Amino acid sequence: MIRLFVLTALILLGRAVQAAPLSGEFASIDGGTFAIEDWRGQPVLVVNTASDCGFTGQYAALQKVYEIYSERGLVVLAVPSDSFNQELGSAAEVKEFCELNYDLTLPMTDITPVKGADAHPFYLAVATQTGFVPRWNFNKILLDSDGEVVATFGANIKPESPKLLRQVERLLP
Repeated sequence: MIRLFVLTALILLGRAVQAAPLSGEFASIDGGTFAIEDWRGQPVLVVNTASDCGFTGQYAALQKVYEIYSERGLVVLAVPSDSFNQELGSAAEVKEFCELNYDLTLPMTDITPVKGADAHPFYLAVATQTGFVPRWNFNKILLDSDGEVVATFGANIKPESPKLLRQVERLLP
């Protein structure tokens, strides 16, 4: 009987942990910080990016999604990362690369680890809550307006994919 009670408590505790809103502060590529909490009330698409990757062309689609949906409240946050050894050497180089090649205006963080022991706390929390860890660059995490993970997507799911955009549309007014 005690085992059943403990098992039930662990299951319920696990559900409570999974439903907890995510938070976290990121250093901005422009200086200052971004806090996930600042975007409460808006859905947020968080994408770990890299400048020297076969998926780098997705920056153009991320910018387009941002332009189309930001007026309705969507935040698209690019998180440049060298976790897969495909990022430029400095945040300044990343910023220049993205401005020159993709004319990016969406929010971007400084270069940030997204996996392993030194992963950013946001990514550690996502892994704890959902089991999702980026397996490559351009993995996507969609948060609802309460900061809860509603979907995750691998690099092969493009930002303009109907599968991803259906999820975004459900979260927007």
